[in-house]
Amino acid sequence: MELLRTPDECFAGLVGFDHEPRYAEVPAGDGQALRMAWVEAGPASGPPVLLLHGEPTWSYLYRGLFAPLVDAGLRVIAVDLVGFGRSDKPAAVSDHTYARHVEWTRALLFDVLDLRDVTLVGQDWGGLIGLRIVAEHPDRFARVVASNTGLPTGDQDMPAVWHRFRESVQSAPSLDIGRFVAAGCVRGLSPEARAAYDAPFPEERFKAGPRAMPGLVPYRPDDPASEANRAAWKVLTAWERPFLTAFSDSDPITGAMGPILRRAVPGATGLDHPTIANAGHFVQEDAPADLAAAVLTLF
Repeated sequence: MELLRTPDECFAGLVGFDHEPRYAEVPAGDGQALRMAWVEAGPASGPPVLLLHGEPTWSYLYRGLFAPLVDAGLRVIAVDLVGFGRSDKPAAVSDHTYARHVEWTRALLFDVLDLRDVTLVGQDWGGLIGLRIVAEHPDRFARVVASNTGLPTGDQDMPAVWHRFRESVQSAPSLDIGRFVAAGCVRGLSPEARAAYDAPFPEERFKAGPRAMPGLVPYRPDDPASEANRAAWKVLTAWERPFLTAFSDSDPITGAMGPILRRAVPGATGLDHPTIANAGHFVQEDAPADLAAAVLTLF
């Protein structure tokens, strides 16, 4: 596996995100190791809140949540998934599998950070990966906040807009990451933020992660990840700890998943599940204060 590492200077001058990155190696397979990055803030003894981003963003996406969560006494940890942000980037699309991303993330959270009593906040692939880890290690988690995400098995088809998105990502000669993120916001995205989303990918060869992820979503019943996700659903349908959905009102890709999660997960019963208004797929950009307020209702 060829691993690429974005030069530190690419991240110079980030606006509103001055957290010092931390790094650790996790096994990549075949005797290799890769470096994963995360940032954290708040008291080390505070309840840990894990912020997991998705495609094609990185921990920068959560910058607007740090202050309100830290002010509430929480230990906030935002991880860069492998292939994104400051984490190492496997150079081939084929290096990326759903199972590998689950294991790489699990290794950082538990083998390196030894997190316990975790509150997961997962959006997009942060939910697809995070919910799998919750289901496979339920004793490590105290609460879940699912935002614009789901856990597809391929037993029901994905919406047509998602198929168009997958095909466009896989066929595009080049990926404009900043434009991609902006298209998922309804309140606009500043030039500085666009530049921050472009920063991890100084050349096209760094973008195997963003190219790979749409194709890893199980959209057929015989997908390699389908059986593991079905097993995860069996655990989640017995999950009685708090499970909050905080979906936006303007995300055509994941919007249908909110009601499914609320009906299926016992821990969702009796909670006040907000629909965040005037927000797109990247609700952290459009309405960070609203998402942070939703998280805080669980504490």
